[in-house]
Amino acid sequence: MGCRKRAAKHQLLRVTAVEGVCVPDPRGALPGRGAHVHPDPACLDLAVRRRAFPRAFRLQGTLDTDRLREYLEERAGDTPAS
Repeated sequence: MGCRKRAAKHQLLRVTAVEGVCVPDPRGALPGRGAHVHPDPACLDLAVRRRAFPRAFRLQGTLDTDRLREYLEERAGDTPAS
């Protein structure tokens, strides 16, 4: 979504909008329309800059992505250095 690169579904993170907030949905269990983004803060930055989330969810205005950003940064910190 953000970087527009294709990837297999299992490599992407599903995101849903709940009351104006972009929420990570790693299990794909939350109801509603979903969007997929690479689990990378840089891809999230591109999606936000391009205003991709409101278009994907067919909503007007901006969406809060702070919770999603925290989730991605937390996951990026969990990966061991090689």
